Amino acid sequence: MCSEREAGPHRDEIDFEFIGNRTGQPYSLQTNIFKNGGGGREMRHNLWFDPTQDFHTYSILWNNHRVVFFVNNIPIRIYSNILGRNNFFPNKKPMYLFSTIWNAEAWATRGGLDKINWAYAPFISSYKDYQADGCEWNAPNPVCAHTTNQHWWDQYNAWHLTETQKRDFLWSQKFVTYDYCKSRQMYPRIPRECLLNPLQ
Repeated sequence: MCSEREAGPHRDEIDFEFIGNRTGQPYSLQTNIFKNGGGGREMRHNLWFDPTQDFHTYSILWNNHRVVFFVNNIPIRIYSNILGRNNFFPNKKPMYLFSTIWNAEAWATRGGLDKINWAYAPFISSYKDYQADGCEWNAPNPVCAHTTNQHWWDQYNAWHLTETQKRDFLWSQKFVTYDYCKSRQMYPRIPRECLLNPLQ
C-alpha cells in the first residue's frame, strides 16, 4: 500500500482515460499529466477504431526527457522535458499502477451532456499481455539511479522518436479534439511546456 504522500492528494499522475461516446460516434481518449496533485494538462483524441470490439495496445514511455503516449504503437502525444525546461514534469515521485472505472458523467462525454446508461451495468474492463519495465523505488531515488548501467528507457533511442514514429505522430494529430496548450480560456498565458517542440 502506498502512503498518502506518495499517491494521495499531492501525487503525480499519468493518465489514459476513455471518456465515452454517443452511439455511432468515435470513442474519445483523454490523456492527462498531474504534478503534485495538480492536473489541467489534458489532451483528447477521437480513436480511429472502436475500442470495445477487440484488445488494443496502450503504452506509456516515461523517462526524464519525455512522456510519450502510444496507441497501437503509434505515438499520439509527446509531453517533453527538453533539457529540464518543463517545471510541470512528473519526475520526483514513484509510480503506481491503478485501473478504475468511475462516474464522470458530469463532464466527460460531450462535456457532460450524455449521461451513463446504468442499464448496461455492471461495467467491466479487461486486460491482457500487461508488461511493465522500470526501476524499483528506494526513496529518495529509484534504485537504478545509483548504477552506471543505463536501461533501455533512459538511453538515446528512448529520448527521440524514429522517423516513422514522427510521421505516425503527425498523422495522429488529425484526431485531436482538445489540447490544453491551445485553450486560451483555461490558460490565457501559454504554459511553459507548450512552447517546447515535441519532435525535438
